[in-house]
Amino acid sequence: MIPKLDEYKKQFDIKSDDAIKPGLEAIEEALASVLNPEKDLRIIHVAGTNGKGSTIAVMEAILQTHGFETGVFSSPAILDIHDQIRINGQPITADELAYVFEEMEAAGLSGMLTDFELLTVAAFLAFRNAAPDYVLLETGMGGRLDSTNVITPLVSVITSIALDHTGFLGDSVEKIASHKAGIIKPYIPVVIGELPNEAKDIILAEAIHTKSLVRAYGENFTMEQEEIETFRGMNTFELPTRNMKGPHQAINHAVALEALSVAGVPLKQEKVAEAIANVQLPFRFQKISDNVYIDGAHNPAAATMLVRTIEEQFPGEKVDWIVGMLNTKDYGETLKILAPLANSFTFVDFPHPQAAKAEDVQALCPTENSRIVSFELINLKNTGENIKVVVGSLYLLSDLMRQ
Repeated sequence: MIPKLDEYKKQFDIKSDDAIKPGLEAIEEALASVLNPEKDLRIIHVAGTNGKGSTIAVMEAILQTHGFETGVFSSPAILDIHDQIRINGQPITADELAYVFEEMEAAGLSGMLTDFELLTVAAFLAFRNAAPDYVLLETGMGGRLDSTNVITPLVSVITSIALDHTGFLGDSVEKIASHKAGIIKPYIPVVIGELPNEAKDIILAEAIHTKSLVRAYGENFTMEQEEIETFRGMNTFELPTRNMKGPHQAINHAVALEALSVAGVPLKQEKVAEAIANVQLPFRFQKISDNVYIDGAHNPAAATMLVRTIEEQFPGEKVDWIVGMLNTKDYGETLKILAPLANSFTFVDFPHPQAAKAEDVQALCPTENSRIVSFELINLKNTGENIKVVVGSLYLLSDLMRQ
């Protein structure tokens, strides 16, 4: 479900399938029909269970602070289709996207692709038209069979690996790692975050097969918590202030800095420090009013990172959680991770075809102090003593921000 995509499809009489169909044949044929715009771009390709968006946001901010023009393709939408394709930090305009759809209509792409494949082609065309210095490309799901995996990047990045999308990617960390490892290309270096050993073994085996240099967090680069937080890798940078909080964000920032260095981007200390002091990404422990935050932690691994962030920023405090999840996620285990910080749980139904019913999520709540409210009655003001955090599906958070 990509908000406002149907409006463009209707306007330009382009049909596409809303199903998920992993594989590259259809998009490769479509890209050939529009003269392979992806081959004209300097791309950093990013996969991972969690941390993709944050890592890309950090790279985007650092590149822009250094004066480079950027293109970003990310998912899901924050508000609608336009913010999934960013050019120099700004959502693609309606006119720019309409021009891209005219190109796809003229190339006869109607009926060839899924919705996400169509959007991927649109992103590549938009970036060819804008000609940014660097494109930061986020996988939609997995990696090996994801529609973004049709490129030869400057560097491949794998931020993290945990159980998620198990219906498509497999029910073990090893199976999921095999999908993520698929973005590694022959002789192209890969930068990896802090991975479970069983996942890291899969990645290293793939890199040996493709003869790709591996730069691993904790071995080849790290973020050290000294008097001033210091990144040490191919380059060294002191980071007096990091705007995006939490120990997991320290790793994401380190991965971003190493990836840019491996890609050959010339970085300066003062520009890096400036970017990191100001970068923010919607829905990552984002403050929306006094003591009220929203966070897209939608699986156990992300929930663990969120809890660590809250314990770091608000030691000893309790949380009033507002939760809405997709039925494809392990919400039972996610609730167990959130529960130790809970003062209360509020569960909510929200408008998405895969949204889990609030009563089904509540049935797995490990604490007694819980209730259900309708989407329209969610209160984003804090009237109590505890901090309030809306957590779960990015689709829930997007809908709330559109209200």
